[in-house]
Amino acid sequence: MPSSYGTRRGRVQTALRGILVVAVGLVTLWAAMPGRANAAEPKPVKIVAFGDSLTAGFGLPAQAAFPVKLAAALKAKGQNVEIVNAGVSGDTASGGLARVDWSVAEDADAVILELGANDALRGIDPKVTRAALDSILKKFKTRNIPVLLAGMRAPRNMGPDYAREFDAIYPELAEQYGAIFYPFFLDGVVTDAKLNQADGIHPTAAGVDVIVGRILPKVEELIAEVRKRQGG
Repeated sequence: MPSSYGTRRGRVQTALRGILVVAVGLVTLWAAMPGRANAAEPKPVKIVAFGDSLTAGFGLPAQAAFPVKLAAALKAKGQNVEIVNAGVSGDTASGGLARVDWSVAEDADAVILELGANDALRGIDPKVTRAALDSILKKFKTRNIPVLLAGMRAPRNMGPDYAREFDAIYPELAEQYGAIFYPFFLDGVVTDAKLNQADGIHPTAAGVDVIVGRILPKVEELIAEVRKRQGG
């Protein structure tokens, strides 16, 4: 009886080992089947936030900067993204043009272009600002990088003629280059003292939250454009 029991037990163990080997083989085969790579999560969309202090996060902790909060908001909605902070405080549109080639790496999938606030604050000729932004957009067009152009508006104390010429830069360039357009980066923030730092220019962390919430649909549109170009 003990001998017979041991024999049966041995056969059962042998059978179980055989089933395990087959199961492992099937799992391996399934993982290697054509199309399995397509079922994997796509690589993150790499977006470069290319701008001035409004992008860089002047006066804020690093985690409160626009690119960081934007990435968190997108990931909360299931978007697989990487946002690079390429903001430089004090940059004008011409300053951005001077560094665009090395600030936006070759592996960038898309760009959020936010420049011009310092031009308006300094009263730079709108023709100079337009020419610089035009050249930046032309570079991205040549590189086949989709762009979300964040508009800016001139302070009204610069006078109606200046404001009219400056404000027109962004919608006109967006149309010319087929960029996704967000009319005013500081929409909902600029006139609210509670959402601005003491200088009255740079948003607080709460102000950044407002910016992120309002621009988010346009950024999702940008991501969709990237996926479309990638065939995803």
